[in-house]
Amino acid sequence: MAAVDVIVDNLVTLWRIPAVRQNFHWIFLLISVVGSILKELELVPQTYFSSNRNALNVYFVKVSWGWTLLLLTPFLLLSNSSFNRSVSFLSRRLLSLAVATTIWYVCTKTFFYIEDATGSCFETDGGEMVKTELTTKVSCRQAGFHWNGYDISGHSFILAYSALFIIEETAPMASLKTASLSALPRMVLNLLYVALNLIVIVWVWMFACTSVYFHYPSHKLLGTICGLLGWYLTYRVWYLKPLSPGLPPQRQPKGLKPHI
Repeated sequence: MAAVDVIVDNLVTLWRIPAVRQNFHWIFLLISVVGSILKELELVPQTYFSSNRNALNVYFVKVSWGWTLLLLTPFLLLSNSSFNRSVSFLSRRLLSLAVATTIWYVCTKTFFYIEDATGSCFETDGGEMVKTELTTKVSCRQAGFHWNGYDISGHSFILAYSALFIIEETAPMASLKTASLSALPRMVLNLLYVALNLIVIVWVWMFACTSVYFHYPSHKLLGTICGLLGWYLTYRVWYLKPLSPGLPPQRQPKGLKPHI
């Protein structure tokens, strides 16, 4: 496990660099804008990732929120309980998962509604409109036709939001490096932390693939902005206030030697 410890130390050091942590969100806007330009100019060649059937998209991106919660929930419980084991504290921290899930659910449902409300059913992609009674994307596709509406990029939204959410909630690892944890919890935390960072890399990569291969520029930019707003309004505005889940703990109280 020594190799894992080294990887964790390097990752913690990376995320403690102010320029990296404070400007991480801007990378999504930059990728979205540059990727959209490259797509419109057709400067990026077709690759394995230009197909929506690639393995990362099918097995990770399409269930991205599930992967985020699967790895982040045990990490959040283990890491936060080393600071404070009280039920009220841990409940507030778990509430951040519920808030994030609500944001994900509301935004995705809104995107679906907008696409239905602004679209029509066509016989072929770009062909003539067919039966007007097919008023939703689902019914249109089930009938074997193509739906054309304003399709805000759900991929751009969820990948940006998930990555920012993970980075915020894994911040306590910087303090836990020097905490006196027993062997098993330390090993589990380290493995979860590495896995979460790998997931962030996958999310950023697939966000870039979405930007250069799929959707119209406005669809991607709006999806990205929604993801950034979801992160900003919680972790930079609401969570700074008393009546909120609060920010993840990042400093050990003096004299406290946590044990899990």
